[in-house]
Amino acid sequence: MGCIGVPGADWPELPPMSDCMDLTPRDNLPHAEVLVGCCGFPKARAVYYAHFKAVEIQQTFYRLPDIATAERWRAEAPPGFVFTMKAWQLITHEPSSPTYRRSGIAAPATLLGRCGSFRGTPEVAEAWTHTLQFARALSARLIVFQCPASFTPAPENVASLRAFFERAERDDLLLAWEPRGAWPDELVRSLCQDLGLIHCVDPFQRQPLYGTPAYFRLHGRTGYRYQYTDDDLRQLRDQCAGYPTVYCLFNNVTMWEDALRFQQMIGVAL
Repeated sequence: MGCIGVPGADWPELPPMSDCMDLTPRDNLPHAEVLVGCCGFPKARAVYYAHFKAVEIQQTFYRLPDIATAERWRAEAPPGFVFTMKAWQLITHEPSSPTYRRSGIAAPATLLGRCGSFRGTPEVAEAWTHTLQFARALSARLIVFQCPASFTPAPENVASLRAFFERAERDDLLLAWEPRGAWPDELVRSLCQDLGLIHCVDPFQRQPLYGTPAYFRLHGRTGYRYQYTDDDLRQLRDQCAGYPTVYCLFNNVTMWEDALRFQQMIGVAL
């Protein structure tokens, strides 16, 4: 590698990713295709694959695994299984973020001013190159760019975000952006429309403003330790019915149980 050291990583040139979507119409939501899963593997992967048809990989945010790991995960998953993944934090988060403690980077402070916030630097460009290579090896369908609340709609941040996505190679990947904090609806909508992004949301906190498919990340109504009630899941089901295709990825402490309950409620058959 050049600017950024990733221990043990090997980054060969890879062919373009293939489309791995296998979406089956659901009886209980006749007008919606719903992919239910978790953010990360809360159980052993073999157990997970037997219960769900999609997962959002979290490790790629903290520290990109090597290409062989992506190839192994793809090979062991059943046909039609859908991977999505989070973009590497070097693209979105400042090196002062506590999430860098899991990055494997010996001195994150040396990257201050060079990483995060979609900066137009060689380090951010390289981080995207390696994120894209991993996505290709995994045959991922979608990459999520989750931003911290500290990434505000200041003019310099808007300009950096716009420039990053205008120049970023993306193959046929779907790109979803999850802004946090006080981003005005009109600004979010216009950026997503101009840049070809899906507005990723927790539907209990905000409604999506642009892009298909809908991409819901369920963080818990009051935080990570929240368990969704049956009434919550019925509300979620009703929201899913408004979109042709929806991803519902649970990211709370009871994600496994809640995702299984929701999947049963909407009649998803494996």
